[in-house]
Amino acid sequence: MSRYLPEDYQKQGPTIQMAPLIDIVFLTLVFFMTLSVFNQQEAELSISVPKSSEAAEALRSPGEIIINIRRSGDIIVNQKKLSPEELRHMLGRVSRLFPDQPVIIRADERAYHKFIVKVLDICSSVNIWNISFATIKTDR
Repeated sequence: MSRYLPEDYQKQGPTIQMAPLIDIVFLTLVFFMTLSVFNQQEAELSISVPKSSEAAEALRSPGEIIINIRRSGDIIVNQKKLSPEELRHMLGRVSRLFPDQPVIIRADERAYHKFIVKVLDICSSVNIWNISFATIKTDR
């Protein structure tokens, strides 16, 4: 018959369970990796968007397509340079899958108007009408 000696149990110090600690660290890592993927900015850093005193901050939708137009007229989507025909093909596929697809046009403030009109024509030809333009709000 064994005797219960409280002194034996009181001598043990606190221990750290490694399995739950590793689980928590792993889940935290997965969470931050997933968050960083969804938080990627699809904005070209070399583009300087126009300034507006009446600009309103819009909430971003998860499926928005951001079309960057450089000063030279280059069209960039998801860090890939596209020709107008490639953009038309890509937007056409997206338009068929998601009829009310939102698009944001980020054009350089010094880009020629004809480059922006070309992208607008492509959007209208594939039946995309939910279009916004990116600007920076300035103080008056």
